[in-house]
Amino acid sequence: MSEIYTVPVTVLHAAPLISKWIKDNVKNALIVGPDSESEQWVKEVAREAEVPYIVLEKVRKGDRQVEIKVPDVSTWKHHRPVLVDDIVSTAKTMIITVQHLIRADFQNPICIGVHAVFAENAFEELKAAGAEKIITCDTIPHASNGISVSTLILPNLLSMTRDKE
Repeated sequence: MSEIYTVPVTVLHAAPLISKWIKDNVKNALIVGPDSESEQWVKEVAREAEVPYIVLEKVRKGDRQVEIKVPDVSTWKHHRPVLVDDIVSTAKTMIITVQHLIRADFQNPICIGVHAVFAENAFEELKAAGAEKIITCDTIPHASNGISVSTLILPNLLSMTRDKE
């Protein structure tokens, strides 16, 4: 980030907060990453939540056109799928993943996003696709906000303030 911006930058990770939310709210979770790019944070969320995870294969064919390949998930049928992604913009990846998991006879998934962009009707479309619950961090104000990042931001702001004194 510091290569892009000329102001001081601190990267904060929401994985511990998402893990805590999952531990507190989801029994027998299976963390699902939508693509190989997500594995880095999905693996961390699963480790901290002490639950298994899988990563799907995504082929993007355009902004609104993605293909998702789901691996053999039969060994995880008794788990509650929890999709975790960083930015939920069009929600197409989550929508397709939700539909695949429901067709594979899973319980309706819970969807968690860090940044709730939700372009156009994306939120409503994700709900209509069968998401049991949609939770996001409060980095962008939205009705789905259920995980506060203030505990990440406040100590860093205080630290930056002290450094300037």
